[in-house]
Amino acid sequence: MPEKPPTIPDETVQTRLAVELPGWTLENGWIRRKYSTDGWPTTLMLVNAIAFLSEAAWHHPDLEVTWGKVWVKLKTHVSGGITERDFALAKEIDKAALWRPGTGSAMEGTPNKWVQAK
Repeated sequence: MPEKPPTIPDETVQTRLAVELPGWTLENGWIRRKYSTDGWPTTLMLVNAIAFLSEAAWHHPDLEVTWGKVWVKLKTHVSGGITERDFALAKEIDKAALWRPGTGSAMEGTPNKWVQAK
């Protein structure tokens, strides 16, 4: 059985979220983030991207999905709180969800609203 990671105290979680994961909050023992999309197809693509990352990491968030929104909730169940696993996966989800081609990139990027951190 995998080792149970130690939990991070709530005050430390809140401080780290402000620095490392702006837009994420600590609510009822979970770290959470809401992403808004430009519609159902983009919502489903985002859910699939999160599912891919989560399965690869073998750490699975709770998701709430509606037409143009996805809420992500993370905590490490085996530890009973927030651990480094949650921070690591949240960072990967943010990278995937909010990635856009940089200025001067060979890639044009979508003109749509796409995914927004709200």
